[in-house]
Amino acid sequence: MNELKPIRVNAPSPAKRSFAAMRHRGFQAQFSTYVLAMMADNIEHVISYWVVFQKFHSPALGGFAVVSHWLPFLVFSVASGALAERFDPRRVIQIGMALFIIASLSWSYFFVTGTLQMWQAMLILVIHGCAGVLWQTPNQMLLYDIVGPADLESAVRLNAMARYLALLVGPAVGGAILIALGPAHGIMLNTLFYLPLVLWLVNAPYGPKFRSGASAPRRAVRGLNDILSTIRDIRGNSTIVSMVLLAGAASFFVGNAYSSQMPGFAADLHYGDPGVAYSLLLAADAAGGLLGGLILEGGGLLPPRPRTAIVLALLWSAALTVFALAGVYWLAVAFLCLAGFLELSFNAMAQSLVQLNAPLDQRGRVIGLFNMASLGLRAFSGLSVGLIGSLIGIHWSLALSALGAMAVAATLLFLAKRPAAA
Repeated sequence: MNELKPIRVNAPSPAKRSFAAMRHRGFQAQFSTYVLAMMADNIEHVISYWVVFQKFHSPALGGFAVVSHWLPFLVFSVASGALAERFDPRRVIQIGMALFIIASLSWSYFFVTGTLQMWQAMLILVIHGCAGVLWQTPNQMLLYDIVGPADLESAVRLNAMARYLALLVGPAVGGAILIALGPAHGIMLNTLFYLPLVLWLVNAPYGPKFRSGASAPRRAVRGLNDILSTIRDIRGNSTIVSMVLLAGAASFFVGNAYSSQMPGFAADLHYGDPGVAYSLLLAADAAGGLLGGLILEGGGLLPPRPRTAIVLALLWSAALTVFALAGVYWLAVAFLCLAGFLELSFNAMAQSLVQLNAPLDQRGRVIGLFNMASLGLRAFSGLSVGLIGSLIGIHWSLALSALGAMAVAATLLFLAKRPAAA
């Protein structure tokens, strides 16, 4: 591995104002519609996974659901960014929302008719995964146009908060809809939550047509070649390289694979009712991220710096290690909440640094490369946490996975300091 160059951030530093991005009316609309769409994403998971489990009782299909959700990010994130560069990112997002709606309506049709087969479920899961790819990278590009570089850190962090808010609210709303309307009509109703984002984007005054200055050249979308050329183009930028490697290591070793293992952690901790204990563990992780965003935004703390992001990732790995090995339930809850706080902090900071340092004419591809690492590599975290966990136990598999991510972060921190010392 080549030695990284000294880390320098030449982009303007974000203003230290509380909830700075919320001062932009465009971001207020983006944030509210993003929360609804993200909530709809989680509601669809709640309803569809429940019905699929009841019908097929297939662990293999459950595993396919995880892979189909994240693998498209690994394969198509850079292509999605290239599409958002070449065309209007608003329209790319709307296509993603259309795929989400098609997936929900497809579930509804098969639930009503009772004709769902496993191959059809797998196809719908793939459509859902592709919808996410067409949404996330162009959405992150649009944030830069909405708030500008000064408030970008705030916008990225608030969008991360929106994801945690959806993780808290989505399952509860999804469960209520499932009970009140049943799966078929409930998932049909869920399509309405995607519409506000679709409608707002029709005339939202953001994107290439509304940018001042000369337009970036329109480059062809070249698939795999875009991934390779983007890697070559950014390899001299130590900030982007270190943040992509940091996000990739966290995703590859840990990702969100421990969430699917929460029933096992709850059962092993032997605290009260297993169902309640499981729910509290899931809520602790999401609440930690939401609380972290509120604290950091309200106090204007932690301006984006590469070394700060790396240190936060080190602390996140340590918190997950303590959680994995904790033998006391409330100690596990506390450190899982801390892990949620730290995960939001270093992920949002890493994403902001990548956006601020990406060349203007390659922002879509660079953001796509970051998403390929931070989201796409989650497809493999099931191996490090889940598969190895079946051999040595989930506690030690998560602890060792977190230590693997910690080792990469420590190496990046060492390489970042070494040239300065020289």
